[in-house]
Amino acid sequence: MNKTDLIDSMAKQADISKAAAGRALEGMISAVRISLKKGTMVTLVGFGTFYVGKRVARAGRNPRTGAAIKIKAAKVPKFRAGKALKDALN
Repeated sequence: MNKTDLIDSMAKQADISKAAAGRALEGMISAVRISLKKGTMVTLVGFGTFYVGKRVARAGRNPRTGAAIKIKAAKVPKFRAGKALKDALN
């Protein structure tokens, strides 16, 4: 499912226009992005939790040349599925 399919599904299930569903989805994505940028977790009970993980600096290799390179430490977005979501899949 891509973003357009998700908007179509949201519009149908909530009985709203596709434009309104698109704005709602963009608002949700924006709110999650802003919250994660501040370092705050976003928990949707029954769905899951978005949080910021840390990846340490490490050594790597350039696949084209084989030369050793240094990869910087980074903050990465992560998602942990909630119990209700896991139960719905099994």
